[in-house]
Amino acid sequence: MPGIKVLMNGAVSIVNAIATGKGATLGTSLKTTIRVNSSKNKVGILAESANAYRAKFIKLIIKQIVPSGILLNTGLHISIDSNIPMGYGLKSSSIISTGISLACNKLFKLGLNEADVLNSSVLASIKAGVSITGAYDDACGCYYGGFVVTDNIKNKIIKAEKCNEKLSVVIFIPKLLKRKKVKALKRLNFVFNKAWILAQRSDYWNAMTLNGIAISIIFNLNPNLILSLMEKGAFAASTSGNGTSIVAITKNKDINTINKVFRSYYEGNIILTSINNNKPETYEL
Repeated sequence: MPGIKVLMNGAVSIVNAIATGKGATLGTSLKTTIRVNSSKNKVGILAESANAYRAKFIKLIIKQIVPSGILLNTGLHISIDSNIPMGYGLKSSSIISTGISLACNKLFKLGLNEADVLNSSVLASIKAGVSITGAYDDACGCYYGGFVVTDNIKNKIIKAEKCNEKLSVVIFIPKLLKRKKVKALKRLNFVFNKAWILAQRSDYWNAMTLNGIAISIIFNLNPNLILSLMEKGAFAASTSGNGTSIVAITKNKDINTINKVFRSYYEGNIILTSINNNKPETYEL
């Protein structure tokens, strides 16, 4: 049964795109492995170990990118193995949609370029309701790594740069915090626009921290956490995506101090990772 394996990396937010339609991300080394196998023996799409919601999402992605004539005569088996928790703003949905789009493009030799693959991912995310804007910034962040600044309305990359891979990414997931109504972010759209302009000027750390403070105010989080993280050595700190994960970028020597700051504010779990500047890896199975 021929197939393709894709190794996709995750990303975190620099600037949330909900308020203005413009965002920025930073690639991380958290990994997801996506396998797509095809068969002529049994027609249909089987998403292994997926709940009903994710299975529906996966089918939408495949139908978005694979011609219906192929699907009528082909069976597909999809398996996903990830160390990225879902539903915490760490781009898990964008990883799945982009990775499956890339795998299907390779498997069926569709001849799509990178922009086509990313656009298919975005359209599937909108149709599935997992993103308001289609999360073009998130898809690009997972696909290209490094810093990516985007205009999600135009599905356009404004700037892309590599980041210092010696830095650490500390991700904190509070136990008791819950996701808020994301449309409330538009109340401070002028602040998010200023953060995006900073990112466009490559002032990424100030952009990320401004984004974090704005989200803290809107979601009634404690903004002192962001300030404390900065005081203890973080280059930047912010809520990633629509939460609830909070991210700090720091030097390796300051990791333990940053961890203590997080735990002094909330109970929760810490995920430690690094910067990724590379595109996905694909392999024939």
